[in-house]
Amino acid sequence: MPMMCPTSPERRRFAAEHPDVFFLEAGDCAGIEAFLRELGLLGAEEAVQHAEAAGAGNMNCTLRVVSGRSSWILKQARPWVAKYPQFAAPWDRALRELEFYRFVGVVPSVARQMPRLIAADPDARLLVLEDVGAGADLGGIYQGDSLTEPVVNALASYLGSLHGSLRGRVPAGGFANREMRALNHTHMFRLPLEPDNGLDLEALLPGLRSAAEPLLADAGYRNAVRRLGEDVYLADGDCLLHGDFFPGSVLTTPDGPRVIDAEFAFFGRPEVDVGVFVAHLLLGRQPSELIHRFLDRYPRLSGFEDAVALQLAGIEMMRRLIGYAQLPLGYGLEARRALLQLSRRLVLYPDRELLSPP
Repeated sequence: MPMMCPTSPERRRFAAEHPDVFFLEAGDCAGIEAFLRELGLLGAEEAVQHAEAAGAGNMNCTLRVVSGRSSWILKQARPWVAKYPQFAAPWDRALRELEFYRFVGVVPSVARQMPRLIAADPDARLLVLEDVGAGADLGGIYQGDSLTEPVVNALASYLGSLHGSLRGRVPAGGFANREMRALNHTHMFRLPLEPDNGLDLEALLPGLRSAAEPLLADAGYRNAVRRLGEDVYLADGDCLLHGDFFPGSVLTTPDGPRVIDAEFAFFGRPEVDVGVFVAHLLLGRQPSELIHRFLDRYPRLSGFEDAVALQLAGIEMMRRLIGYAQLPLGYGLEARRALLQLSRRLVLYPDRELLSPP
């Protein structure tokens, strides 16, 4: 497909590395129009009117593209992190997300809670998805918003259907998503607890370094985190996981929550998805009744270990508080210190009675 003249540094870099591949960029209405027409999505008399960023994601270029008759979400992976081009990232993550959509397409209870996959260009690592509207994600909980019981019920049901309906249906070639899992493992289980990881906690929030010191110095905690990363997160399993199930991956729509961004998906242990979401309910300081409702509504499969899910919740909290994957938390040092202490208790002494945000 003909390319536009390279202008931005990222476009020039991409064109040099992949000269025959379409590059998605906001504002390039002419290029996007030609691309959609080649995919058969745009009529001969139809024109692209707008192509603007959809959401505030970090990993990919995600645009809302509007024509006179339709709108779509176009999502392209780069061989780097879109927001931080200096950081390499697995380019094939788009292919893994494409596989995920194809898996869940045969499970109506899961597919209806996600945007519909309309088309894909695997060579360009680009997906064309249904536009479910310009609603915000659930990240407002970090600034004081509260989730409702219907939303929590719907998300627990989604996870239960995802994990249960496809259990044991691992494709012959496997679906381990090793590159993306290795990336996430590094940021979740290793980097935050390395004393010289290059992250200046004091620059993020004065006093945060001292708040983290008890965890950095706790050999038992560090060993438990390492073991859970190796024995649980990196272990293959028989349930299809979303892999990044947190409020930023859930959009609000008039028809209820819609789950997006499944490029971290893999067949593994369901405790991973459950634990991560519980962590964000705690980080978002949701009422303990709501956290218990989510856990009660999630339909456990045989072999599910609540203690492991709680331990993973503790680890996800820790990495979001003192790791690179920071959140826009609307509270200060003392609340974060209390959450770090809660992380330690959940990892070392997992118990549902601890699930009350400090």
